[in-house]
Amino acid sequence: MDLDAVRTFVTAADAGQFQEAAAELAVTQQAVSKRIAALERRLGVRLFTRTPRGAELTIDGQAFLPHARELLKIADRAVASVRAGSRPLRVDVIASRVAASGLMRGFHRAHPEIELDVVMLFDIETAVAAIRSGAIDASFRAVAVPGRPLPADIESVRVVDEPLQLLTGPAHALAGARSVTLARLAGHRIWMPGIVPGTEWAAYYDDLAAEFGLTIEATGPNFGSDALLDTIADTPALATFMGERTRLVWPADHGLRRIPVTGPTPVYPHSLLWHRDNPHPALATLRTHLASASTGRDDTGTWTPSWVLPR
Repeated sequence: MDLDAVRTFVTAADAGQFQEAAAELAVTQQAVSKRIAALERRLGVRLFTRTPRGAELTIDGQAFLPHARELLKIADRAVASVRAGSRPLRVDVIASRVAASGLMRGFHRAHPEIELDVVMLFDIETAVAAIRSGAIDASFRAVAVPGRPLPADIESVRVVDEPLQLLTGPAHALAGARSVTLARLAGHRIWMPGIVPGTEWAAYYDDLAAEFGLTIEATGPNFGSDALLDTIADTPALATFMGERTRLVWPADHGLRRIPVTGPTPVYPHSLLWHRDNPHPALATLRTHLASASTGRDDTGTWTPSWVLPR
């Protein structure tokens, strides 16, 4: 259906005269008449009756009018959804309680005028595909998985290194430690049921375990953070890793301990990914904000896998 004809029909219906509709649309009265006639042929009905006072809607015209208005609204929304600057900035943060989510909350506080859509995609392949298709504008990731480099049209910048902490229950052997070295963790069971083979975070923890002789278990179903915290609190033999910026709340009687890891400190490298040709004006604002909000952490005494790109 010709949307110009539909728009002309709605304008003429509101104006009550083809001449006034022509003036509003900046076309000739003949063009208005031709568009209306073409629409009537398309629908197989008469939409207007000419009268001395102008043009009045027929019964069919009255029935079609609300649907015509809705067609134009849908068309306008469709255009706005892809027009840079007229739609929200869409950013993938992986999960709601991790560092990336906190970074976006900080961005929103600094720039409340920018409309945001925050989504949570699963793995890096899904995120990259969404960036390339235009479904999202950016994603927070660990940049890549060994052997699977980013496509040439995807840009990335390392925005924050998040130190890992050890989370234990009150009866764990390390619960009283003010800090713990990676060497001291050898032989302790570290339970992380959220690790999924093939993801960038699985590659990170695989390398961490291999380099420092750690026992990281991903066994059992992942029932979410609440179930993980309950299990860690009740099981003296288990601990888990948690990012320093991860925001979790647990009952006071759990007695959980967050213990800094040192010697070296493993840091999870959060990077921002985007398409090099993305025109959304707020994307540049986000990148500037992240650059200014960076802590500038010294790499001395920290560890990341060899495949992580330098800052």
